[in-house]
Amino acid sequence: MANQREELDGSLSVDDPILSLRNASVTFDEGNSFVLNDVSLDLGRGEILGIVGESGSGKSMLAEAMLDAIPDPGVLQGEIIYRPDSDTDIDILELNKNELRSMRWEQISMVFQGAMSSFNPTMKVGAHFRETIQAHDADVKAGMSRAREALADVYLDPERVLDSYPHELSGGMQQRALIALSIVLEPDILVMDEPTAALDLLMQRSILLLLEDLKEKYDLTMVFITHDLPLVAALADRMAIMYAFDLVEAGPTDEIIDHAAHPYTRALLNSTPNLDAPLEEMRPIAGQSPAPINVPSGCSYHPRCPLADEQCRSVDPHFHDTGEAHGTACFHWQQARDDIELNYKASVSANPNTPARGDD
Repeated sequence: MANQREELDGSLSVDDPILSLRNASVTFDEGNSFVLNDVSLDLGRGEILGIVGESGSGKSMLAEAMLDAIPDPGVLQGEIIYRPDSDTDIDILELNKNELRSMRWEQISMVFQGAMSSFNPTMKVGAHFRETIQAHDADVKAGMSRAREALADVYLDPERVLDSYPHELSGGMQQRALIALSIVLEPDILVMDEPTAALDLLMQRSILLLLEDLKEKYDLTMVFITHDLPLVAALADRMAIMYAFDLVEAGPTDEIIDHAAHPYTRALLNSTPNLDAPLEEMRPIAGQSPAPINVPSGCSYHPRCPLADEQCRSVDPHFHDTGEAHGTACFHWQQARDDIELNYKASVSANPNTPARGDD
């Protein structure tokens, strides 16, 4: 089932990685269930990387693996290398508990799914900021000053928000307050797991715009995890597509959007509503993604793929170079481009919409 890669394909590697995963796997049930299957990937310093896939594809496990935050009884294996500078390699899986606690939020921070479930409803938002600052032995006065600045940067009234309980804020305000909390200790990397999933379309776009601003001001490297490929296309420099707990395609965003090579990626694009195609042209992906205990042999997508043949059913495809730092784990990627037509005319990433920013 594992797909070992001694050398990364060009679409999975970058010249100046700030974070590198090598053969990262997460198992449950004493190794019988893979929820992350031998993933290798570089995160480029200063880039925004979009991780895309259906629910249950392993995206959240990949995010948690980056911080060595897999919940028990999950077991994480492989290498997770953090490079605060080009001359320093830190193996996150070798850190002790105190070192790991210090690294989280200070160097690598995460915005988890669902802002409401991330806040303690009995504590005011200001108490969450103070608790985070104190837990990392930082100066509280200076930290709260940064908290007010971060809240203002996400278009919130700092004093109102800090003095509010989470339920007194709208969903969009809670999400932005959580983003501000994640950057209060000025990390190098911000990992966001479905940060816009519970928000309406206007607020989703507003969040994306403010993330662009935060990236520039705080010099952040970002990982944006979502099931909505066109949504992240307006933000990400590069994309990695996940299916059945592994990566199946990766490359620059425009290459993925305009020249997707894996049948699954093309199916994702065709199943997502967009302004360029009539509703009747939307095509839901037939079948279901596999459970961790029942991943098919060969190419894991073959039961749902219209191009699958005997080779696909028996052999796990390695990454094929499709050009322009773009690669895919598919034997029939050229045929996929010819036979699976995309249902839109223009690049989704060239979206001219500029939503307003507000408190609701």
